[in-house]
Amino acid sequence: MKTKKKKPAAPAPKKILIVDDHPLMRDGLVALITAQPDLAVCAQAADAREALQAVEAHWPDLVLMDISLPGKSGLEAIKDLQAIQSGLAILVLSMHDEALYAERVLRAGARGYVMKQEGGKRIMDGIRAVLEGRVFVSEKMSARIMDAFTGHRTGGAGSSVESLSDREFEVFQLIGRGRSTKEIAAQLHLSGKTVEVHRVNIKAKLKLATSPELVHYAVRWVESQSAAGH
Repeated sequence: MKTKKKKPAAPAPKKILIVDDHPLMRDGLVALITAQPDLAVCAQAADAREALQAVEAHWPDLVLMDISLPGKSGLEAIKDLQAIQSGLAILVLSMHDEALYAERVLRAGARGYVMKQEGGKRIMDGIRAVLEGRVFVSEKMSARIMDAFTGHRTGGAGSSVESLSDREFEVFQLIGRGRSTKEIAAQLHLSGKTVEVHRVNIKAKLKLATSPELVHYAVRWVESQSAAGH
């Protein structure tokens, strides 16, 4: 009598950590991911600190995270996550235009960028691509990144916000939110002198002559980003 061959066991679902400070957004992502038989949500986090704890506790296969997190820059959070679990697959999901953030998140260690308004199918395509080890951005952004690598970038990036380093960009955003040098130093764990050096460099890169001009420019920029996001 022949014995029946056992079916090979199905591979364990890939573990996804969701990092977003909006509970409704997290609920929607949980529903989207758990509908896939080969994916599972292993944990949720509302900020960078919780995300770091969750990575250490669950060792996810992929982190799906917002770039705008309370308390700490999403760019710094990506770097911290990579320090804990080198090579961790990270897909950024954001309301902000990828033209400004995509290159920054890739440099920080993420593998892809999806804008929230693009919908569930695009998010799932991104998750699949990043889990397979591919970089996931829009075709337009991909061409732009290739231009940057080959030295063919065009346009006036030299005097734009895009020309700021990640740390200068953080300082610039906080200036636009009305933070003083002392407050910025405390939030970013820097000295006041270092923040002032960043302010000088930002003014030079943006071709602004005075501190009031910088504040005015930063406030208007932050307001324009908030309006675009809503």
